Amino acid sequence: MKRTLLSAFLLSGVLLMGSCSQDKPAEAGVEGMNAAANEAAANPTVDNPNVASDTEAPNPNAPVMTFAENEFDFGDIKPGAIVKHTFSFTNTGKSPLLIENAIASCGCTTPNWTKDPIAPGGKGTIDVQFNSQGKTGIQNKEISVQGNTQPSVTKIAIRANILSDGGQGPVRK
Repeated sequence: MKRTLLSAFLLSGVLLMGSCSQDKPAEAGVEGMNAAANEAAANPTVDNPNVASDTEAPNPNAPVMTFAENEFDFGDIKPGAIVKHTFSFTNTGKSPLLIENAIASCGCTTPNWTKDPIAPGGKGTIDVQFNSQGKTGIQNKEISVQGNTQPSVTKIAIRANILSDGGQGPVRK
């Protein structure tokens, strides 16, 4: 068994060394570098659909999500409390608004949004629920709302101060 493994290892090593070509120069040389530089100069941009071009003009007809308030403070809440708030917005753009997704900065925050397209001048809502279980002190959470708007991401935020339940904390001896 050991002889078979040793033979296979030696054979693979010989094949690897034999497959390496020593006839070719290791470097591209001046001509190769000049050719690569000319090719890069001929194609200066890389097409990436996720990056907006600097020369691309904003769409004047794009929907615009305008919130009545961008932040809400729940104030002082008890530990373990679940609180909710509804953010209202208006489509102040010139074309229908469609929310693609809403992502919270924490698993303790759950957004729920209007799924239907909102006509220009129409109103929509984003319900935000915050679960304070396991949290203490001042909490700031952000919700990123993605849509066919310009800009494509609009951020809203919630804030709360979770009171101490008095049962935890340092114990004096």
